[in-house]
Amino acid sequence: MSRIAATFSRLAAAKRKALIPYVTAGFPYPDVTPELMHAMVEAGADVIELGVPFSDPMADGPVIQKAGEKALAAGIGMAQVLAMVRRFRERDSRTPVVLMGYANPVERYELGHGVGAFARDAAAAGVDGVLVVDYPPEECEAFAATLKAAGLDLIFLLAPTSTTQRMRQVARVASGYVYYVSLKGVTGAGHLDTSAVEQMLPRIREHVHIPVGVGFGIRDAESARAVGRVADAVVIGTRIIQLIEDQPRDAVAAAAAGFLREIRQALDS
Repeated sequence: MSRIAATFSRLAAAKRKALIPYVTAGFPYPDVTPELMHAMVEAGADVIELGVPFSDPMADGPVIQKAGEKALAAGIGMAQVLAMVRRFRERDSRTPVVLMGYANPVERYELGHGVGAFARDAAAAGVDGVLVVDYPPEECEAFAATLKAAGLDLIFLLAPTSTTQRMRQVARVASGYVYYVSLKGVTGAGHLDTSAVEQMLPRIREHVHIPVGVGFGIRDAESARAVGRVADAVVIGTRIIQLIEDQPRDAVAAAAAGFLREIRQALDS
């Protein structure tokens, strides 16, 4: 059983919901990420989504775009992201880590290291899953097979506009969990409509039989609690980036952890 599957199984048995924070690798300081990841786990995170910086992140709003630009300017690429995961694994062998990003950094890594190198090296570093925003399910079955052979889960996005056909396509190749984007738009945009989420999740579960996490628009304990009533996991990214972006180096981990403790308490209540 993968770390992701084991984590969701353990949480389901305890009737708890997964808390999945997202942070951009190498932001706001290039050396802070492993420490930040540990702090988030100690504050109650169950899975960590680690953003791979990319120059044209089409699904991300201005907050995460800015974080990615700062990380890129500091020289953070796929090789550095994998090194951060290896360092995190020196102390944590239990918490799943999912890389979230775009096709370009994956393909560029393979150009430099050889076909199949990404899956091989990500697995060796301790990565558990990969979410590539611009890899649609109908076009990446070979990539999914390569990841599966390396023991990695391939996670997909679903959206309010997703058709039944798209849900079936995702169900055929997805593993670990699926990430339901609760809003039409980019990360950090709009107002979360929890009633719309409640209506959509049963439709998704007719076709997708792995856990469903919900993200985009969750910014506080109240919205997390509302989503947690219907979803298997709550994903929070933009609000964390906002909280840590102007912190001094030694206050970054504490700022994120303090916020996540509030979210964890809300989900468990």
